[in-house]
Amino acid sequence: MIGTLLHRAPKFNSGICKIIGARTMSGMAKYLVEEDNYSFLRDLGLRRVNNGVFDGDWKSGSGNSVQSVDPASGRVIAEVSTGSEKDLEQCLTAGVAAFQEWKNMPAPLRGDIVRQIGDELRKYREPLGKLVALEMGKILPEGIGEVQEFVDICDYAVGLSRMFGGCIFPSERPQHTILEKWNPLGLIGVISAFNFPCAVFGWNAAIALTIGNSVLWKGAPSTSLVSVATTKIVTDVIKRNNLPPIVTLCQGGEEIGKRMVSDERIKLMSFTGSTAVGRTVGIEMQRRFGRCLLELGGNNALIINDDAPQEMALDAAFFGCIGTAGQRCTTTRRLIIHEKLYDNFIQKLVARYTNLLQRVGHPLDQSTLYGPVHNQQAVENYKKTIQEAIALGGKIECGGKTIDRPGFFVEPTIISNLPHDAPVVKRETFAPIVFVFKTKNLKEAITWNNEVDQGLSSSLFTKNIQSAFEWIGENGSDCGIVNINTSPSGAEIGGAFGGEKHTGGGRESGSDAWKQYARRSTITVNHSTDLPLAQGIVFE
Repeated sequence: MIGTLLHRAPKFNSGICKIIGARTMSGMAKYLVEEDNYSFLRDLGLRRVNNGVFDGDWKSGSGNSVQSVDPASGRVIAEVSTGSEKDLEQCLTAGVAAFQEWKNMPAPLRGDIVRQIGDELRKYREPLGKLVALEMGKILPEGIGEVQEFVDICDYAVGLSRMFGGCIFPSERPQHTILEKWNPLGLIGVISAFNFPCAVFGWNAAIALTIGNSVLWKGAPSTSLVSVATTKIVTDVIKRNNLPPIVTLCQGGEEIGKRMVSDERIKLMSFTGSTAVGRTVGIEMQRRFGRCLLELGGNNALIINDDAPQEMALDAAFFGCIGTAGQRCTTTRRLIIHEKLYDNFIQKLVARYTNLLQRVGHPLDQSTLYGPVHNQQAVENYKKTIQEAIALGGKIECGGKTIDRPGFFVEPTIISNLPHDAPVVKRETFAPIVFVFKTKNLKEAITWNNEVDQGLSSSLFTKNIQSAFEWIGENGSDCGIVNINTSPSGAEIGGAFGGEKHTGGGRESGSDAWKQYARRSTITVNHSTDLPLAQGIVFE
């Protein structure tokens, strides 16, 4: 069961990639990487067939060959030779050995290596961002912005390398001091999803490396080219500094994910994907007393109070619902609008959705604001949810259909007239569908916000300070991200990113999220000439 699920690490089955057993069967059709219009792919070191395993050296994996497909055209970009369990074993061995050397380097020097990684990513920000847009399907500014997030977290980690540490506590015994020391865990595993194929690895790797860990990465099969290109950039820096392979890569399918989760040499598993898969990962890691960092589903609500700044709220709703074609874990999936504002707000939002259809196109087109969903499975999930919503009495305010053009395009959709607790509403569909509801007051809206299983992101638009503090307090949102007068979609690296309940409870990036990648030692130092015991016990 766990093996099958781990192959589906993204929010839904990554059916975009075509797996072929023999490379001679791939034919000689021209791939995008071979065309002049896509020369940026070659600038990243990509070619027709790419090695998908790095254990200190790049190797042609002995697993299947995966064709990566442009979701906006259906054309093959290039192939990646993925790894087998034998290849993974070599990555595990190399990662554990590298940790033994890396952990002994002073933290500020580790931070300098991460700084160099950030600088190298800056050089390749445009071509790597284009690859993210091409392979995942998000529009170009989002693709470049994702690479920038990796750069930013490297900058953050450089500062962290001179700051992370423990506390000094008072002791109840004379001339005793209690210290806290944080040490690295060892080899960290990262399994990332297709929707943020570069940044999620970056959030984990920059912090984990700074603390002194080594990192083994398995990216989503359908965005294997991003994994390969990103690893090339990172490992070029590592090799230039004559370091061992503190970052390794093993692209592959279910057998790779299953082995990573079960192997005790991986001390922490960071998994981004669906709640169903995350539950299985969590159980397996707990079984062997390993640690896990889970970033799972989101069913995020935006509440528009009766005193909301309406134009700001409209901007937030528009981007939050349709950004990345609804394929962010923080995408706005429910709009809860005060009854006084409901009709006017929906009318304006539908108008924006209608105008957006003029900006549908290929992600690399500068004029595109709305691109494809990732694969055919996403299209089918979209259609199934629309049908279910209509059967339950839902009204399609706009959208609801596929778009007749090459690739995997669907209309952004607004659905009204459903109960706030309808099954289709409470289930996350990873597609550009938002359900809208009319509420009488903030208390009711907060109750509806909290009634779903997921607890990732949420937002309230209000000008009332009492409402704002009610929203962030003990009777407010139960999510990990609780915003006021800004979109639920997206987050800054300075704060810890993650959610509660079925979102998994993990935290990545800023604040004290670094502590997840370290083990804590409590140390009592006796600097007296006596040996008083704790609690004043006399033992003679």
